[in-house]
Amino acid sequence: EGILSTLPAVVTCLLGVLAGCWLRTTHADLRKVWGLVLAGAASLVVGWVWNLVFPVNKLLWTSSYVLVAGGWSLLLLALFYYVLDVRKWRRWSFPFVVIGANAIAVYAFKGFINFRDLAERLVGGNVAAFFGAYRPLWLETVTYLLVWSLLYWMYKRRIYIKL
Repeated sequence: EGILSTLPAVVTCLLGVLAGCWLRTTHADLRKVWGLVLAGAASLVVGWVWNLVFPVNKLLWTSSYVLVAGGWSLLLLALFYYVLDVRKWRRWSFPFVVIGANAIAVYAFKGFINFRDLAERLVGGNVAAFFGAYRPLWLETVTYLLVWSLLYWMYKRRIYIKL
């Protein structure tokens, strides 16, 4: 929220750049995984210790928040790198490949297509009422499927939005 959160936001970006540089090295795959795990765990520890002095706060994008969020991100990156690139367990990931191929499109579409409203029109009313307390979950699931279907259509036709 303002100029004071700009530097931590830049540092967050740089953590991603450094992780990408680490993955592009010629080190063995397992060394890359363990390097990410070590960096992620260290970032989490330092972030939570720093939290005692400077609280983790997303809205202010505090430095402790950067360390904690970056730590979790590095650990998740290590997990997915291990699963997808080291072990080559990829079948389950196809829905995410479709999203990743046009991630920018998701944000662009939300600016002029209200998928939630479309889902409400398609399966709202009596259909959604059937789900009772789970109605919001039902509508969000349908919303996700609508967005994914559009992205899949684009993916099959090799239509990619790039910046």
